[in-house]
Amino acid sequence: MPNILNRLFGGRTNTPEETKAFAGHTMLTLSQLGPAQWSGRGYASLVNQGFMRNPVVYRCVRLIAEAANRVPLTVKIEGQAVSEHPLVSLLAKPNGRQSGAEMLEAVYAYLQTAGNAYLQAGIVDGAVRTLFVLRPDRMSVVAGRDGWPVAYDYKAGGRASRISQDSHPVPGVLHMALFHPLDDHYGMGPLEAAQTSLDIHNASAQWNKALLDNAARPSGALVYSAGTGSLTEEQFNRLKEEMEAHFAGAANAGRPMVLDGGLDWKTIALSPRDMDFIEARHAAARDIALAFGVPPMLLGIPGDNTYANLAEANKALWRQTLVPLVVRVAQELSGWLGPAFEGAEVVPDFDGVEALAEDRAALWARVGAAGFLTDDEKRELTGIGTGA
Repeated sequence: MPNILNRLFGGRTNTPEETKAFAGHTMLTLSQLGPAQWSGRGYASLVNQGFMRNPVVYRCVRLIAEAANRVPLTVKIEGQAVSEHPLVSLLAKPNGRQSGAEMLEAVYAYLQTAGNAYLQAGIVDGAVRTLFVLRPDRMSVVAGRDGWPVAYDYKAGGRASRISQDSHPVPGVLHMALFHPLDDHYGMGPLEAAQTSLDIHNASAQWNKALLDNAARPSGALVYSAGTGSLTEEQFNRLKEEMEAHFAGAANAGRPMVLDGGLDWKTIALSPRDMDFIEARHAAARDIALAFGVPPMLLGIPGDNTYANLAEANKALWRQTLVPLVVRVAQELSGWLGPAFEGAEVVPDFDGVEALAEDRAALWARVGAAGFLTDDEKRELTGIGTGA
């Protein structure tokens, strides 16, 4: 104990000098969360991470493209549907490699993934003979002095081909683009809007895979607490090698661990329940479906009870997503190809869509009850055309 002599002489006494001991292999790590790492926003990166690796994105794109492609596109001349016409033949067989259904499916899918879809017209002797779908990532706009596109460059095989928009009777390329608030020429697809949720969903899948690869248990630490001693370098390296060889990987899941004296296993990671892992994964999946306009119920994602049943969800998909998409593509085709085919008009026929049968029946009932309309006016309202 300190006494008055210690205080007088500045604490200088004959006490033994301090010695410090090193426990060996003791580490303290202080860290904080860094910024989140997101995937690239380029078309190739989004397609690789989304359509090619994420089942929710893949199903949304396929569901929209295949369902929209079920709607037949009819050709009308002055309001009358025609079955034999050059434009009918062109839409049925646009080129030697694709059918009309394959071409339209690609158009719908490109609009969902890239926000852009391109069709090239094969013009021979002043007439449109073929139509080709071009990959969006290979296309680039060539703007004129006024800022409007005058041509498009298509890059393939290390070469670039310029397609002029001054061709006759139609421009060489039809560029369909979804609205982009910050770009004058290129569109923005649903896949880009879903990027944040896509990365979260993919990260959860990677976490699951890593969990299985590490014996289906969270990471932890071996704590040596045998008195004041410590592991030697040889013991430390041997223990590390045995852990990696015999207790890592899915094949070693559930294998019992026999610890030497003084060793204790301490879990240092949060469990999936603590992280609310499952709900976060489902929430990301619902956000992806929301970006594409697909009711989550149709994808089997739990936790969404917005619609009473699958029939109601299917109706919402058609009314809010598919009908606007098909109508837009048909109008784009009409405005582009109409001048080359005597003012022909491309019109979608929704009469065969079962999900819209109730809407069609209601329309027919309203028109039929309107006694102040003539038969021709009723035909026009129902899309049949005049009786002339």
